Amino acid sequence: MQVNTAKNLDMDNCLLDGLNPEQREAVVTLDRTLLVLSGAGTGKTKVLTTKIAYMIENGYAFPSQILAVTFSNRAAMEMKERLSAMVTGTESVWLGTFHSICAKILRSNADLIGLSNSFTVIDTGDQQKLVGQILKELNIDKKIANSVVTAISRWKDKCMCPNDPRIDAKSIDGRVYALYQERIFSYDSVDFGDLLMYVIRIFKENSHILQKYRDKFKYILVDEYQDTNMTQYMWLRMLSPNGSGLCCVGDDDQAIYSWRGAEVGNILRFEKDFLNTKIVRLERNYRSGGHILGAASSLIAHNENRLGKTIWTDGNNGEKLLIQRAYNGFDEAKIVAEKIELLHLKSVKFGEMAILVRAGFQTREFEERLIAYGIPYKVVGNLKFYDRQEIKDLIAYMRLIYQPNDSLAFERVVNVPKRGIGAAVMAKLHARSAERNISLFQSAKEMLENNEFRPTVMESLSTFVKFIESLGKRNDLSPAVMAKIILDETGYLSILTNERTVESQTREENLKELLRALEDFEDLATFIEHVSLVTDARKNSGDDVVSLMTLHSAKGLEFDAVFLAGWEEGVFPHNMSLQEGNLEEERRLAYVGLTRAKKYAFITYAMNRKVYNQWQANLPSRFLSELSPEHVVHQKSKAEKYYN
Repeated sequence: MQVNTAKNLDMDNCLLDGLNPEQREAVVTLDRTLLVLSGAGTGKTKVLTTKIAYMIENGYAFPSQILAVTFSNRAAMEMKERLSAMVTGTESVWLGTFHSICAKILRSNADLIGLSNSFTVIDTGDQQKLVGQILKELNIDKKIANSVVTAISRWKDKCMCPNDPRIDAKSIDGRVYALYQERIFSYDSVDFGDLLMYVIRIFKENSHILQKYRDKFKYILVDEYQDTNMTQYMWLRMLSPNGSGLCCVGDDDQAIYSWRGAEVGNILRFEKDFLNTKIVRLERNYRSGGHILGAASSLIAHNENRLGKTIWTDGNNGEKLLIQRAYNGFDEAKIVAEKIELLHLKSVKFGEMAILVRAGFQTREFEERLIAYGIPYKVVGNLKFYDRQEIKDLIAYMRLIYQPNDSLAFERVVNVPKRGIGAAVMAKLHARSAERNISLFQSAKEMLENNEFRPTVMESLSTFVKFIESLGKRNDLSPAVMAKIILDETGYLSILTNERTVESQTREENLKELLRALEDFEDLATFIEHVSLVTDARKNSGDDVVSLMTLHSAKGLEFDAVFLAGWEEGVFPHNMSLQEGNLEEERRLAYVGLTRAKKYAFITYAMNRKVYNQWQANLPSRFLSELSPEHVVHQKSKAEKYYN
């Protein structure tokens, strides 16, 4: 289909009404490879949907000749809804995530690699179960299953098969990967990584199939290009080797997912990959005030590896960023809660406010302050602190030690970590408990005395019962020390450490935060009562609640007021990121956080934090000094004035 350049420039097209000049240019450019650098809040979704509608409405392509790729089902659904409201007949547009598009292609060509077209796509849970089975067969501890699954996923992000020379075939991960791939294939199943890898293999081994799809798709549009991994990049390059009809939209300043395989280099080298590239920069922000944008721009300008753009607004400057130093973590949470109350009195809805933290463990102090102040909240992208699995496990241990007849606590932890006490054993314990009207713990003791289990169960259950009873007699132990003993003696913490995954690291940080919180309680009874009060706090109803989340979870969202907490060296930027040389990604994460705010942005940091019963002085985050002074105001807290 020949592109009509004159028609591209028809600014009278009603679809172009309401677009600014840069957005229009991005929409009507069809004769060159196009990279749209879309800053935060500059209307990239509007550009993408309008571009597709423009091509259909003006006859540049049939809907079925357009491929539009997104990163999430939510983004795909939003684009479909907007598109159908703009033009008719859009149902045949190939619009979906990388995985859904590749699944569609693979089902049509599965026989070429020995799969049926009804193959099953397994999820992460199935992956972990299968890897666990293989580890057991190899006489390797199943506790490392999560880390092996992560390693396999990262290899697939780089399009690395088990026989790839870059993989150590003799390592545990390498051995399991080879067996895993054989096993999953024999089950006529694939995982999400396979969906792309198998399509790439089909394209490589069957040039006529690849050419068929190259001919089919006249235009290819990709959203969030900065988040593509190497396998996704290879797939796109195969479909559009010279960039003909290719339009990628992204923001290198919002590339924050390297930890899950994303390669920011894909967008940074775009002009080298596609020589006839045109770059359109969307810099006019429709979300935030001038001071917020000025501060965010001054911060991100310190990154060396970026394509460069400066977001701006033709609206008013609004409020300057308020930076407030707190005396400690408790003081910081109190400051934020009080400011939320003040903003709410000024008619800012709770639902238009968010607290953004670098790591999940930071939410605890804020949750407790919000509850104390009666401020409704929700934790986005995660469970509330005391609802998280590892926290509930440790608290259940402590409940059982405090009250051995707590059968709910017993049932939760008797096989955590796994001790070989399965459903059959629990059924016997429940039967005895009902028959004698006694607790599960009492049932266990009675049945152990009568030698009613097989030897392996007798040994593990007896060890568990003795462990609980021994700690129950230790009235000299503080809750913090007792919790540390539980984690060490059961191996709970070491299991998480050995998993070596992002998830296990997060869970480990949560447990360490709970240990820190326990230092504030003199006895077990007081702590257990405190937890009951916190977890029984009234349920929040409706949407008018403060959002509490990590910075990673906040991407794509916006709020009237944003509170950015914990801007201290080692917290943000995070120690691990500094050790791995990912300072620029941490700065991009700060940029993402700042640009979530529409009217108000607050940054807090603490002079001291209590870590393992010791006060630790923290340096302010280096990011604070990188904010342009004309856009910020510094303020001391009441507590700091008092202690000074």
